[in-house]
Amino acid sequence: MNLAAFEWGRRAAFDLAAAEEAAGVVVEEREPSLAEIVERRAAFLSDYSNGAYSERYRKAVERSAAAEARVMPGATALSIAVAQALFKLMAVKDEYEVARLFVDGSFERQLKSEFESWDRLEFHMAPPLLGRRDRHGHLKKQSFGSWMVRALWTIARFKALRGTRLDPFGHTRERKWERQLLSDYLSLLDTIAERLSAANWETACALAAYPLKIRGFGHVKEAQARPALAERDQLLKAFLEPKSAQLAEAAE
Repeated sequence: MNLAAFEWGRRAAFDLAAAEEAAGVVVEEREPSLAEIVERRAAFLSDYSNGAYSERYRKAVERSAAAEARVMPGATALSIAVAQALFKLMAVKDEYEVARLFVDGSFERQLKSEFESWDRLEFHMAPPLLGRRDRHGHLKKQSFGSWMVRALWTIARFKALRGTRLDPFGHTRERKWERQLLSDYLSLLDTIAERLSAANWETACALAAYPLKIRGFGHVKEAQARPALAERDQLLKAFLEPKSAQLAEAAE
């Protein structure tokens, strides 16, 4: 057992503020600026895929920011929603990303910082190509031994195949659906940039943020997507017809 982690957990449960102070945790109260949000996520996407992928993200956010500045000078709520939501859709935790996060050195550093030594590693995963399914057709996690580290190294090296015809994981229904979510969102951003006005700006902020409500993985993610997509459709209608939406609210 990791006794140090157990002890810190006990301290935090008793007095979180004191535990954070003792651990030297600095709570950042200032909200990050749009530039800081974009810079951090663009750097991540460069590692996630490549520089071109990161630049695609930057340009999409910049277009939304330009549209917002045109109709609501000084406002950034829409641009921040786009920066956060678009990143979520572009940084899907797929097989390549899981592999990269395990082999980029951070996982090993974390192990060494928390444990003096270990006899073996065991990975609990539900790979779509090898995973078993329950009676509902949902993937079940399986246990894999230390040999999985070598497999993860190999997978991480081939991240350039992501989304191409040679991507062995990209043909699953889940990955195709995730790519469609991203494509639909980028089209939505085009619509927002073209039709944005002071009258529908507030609706646009909520509309641009809908992907943030889609959480989880696999069937859990799909279940959470249904109400989020239904809300998107309602917000899009209100965005395109702000006067009609206002009249409907007044009538109620």
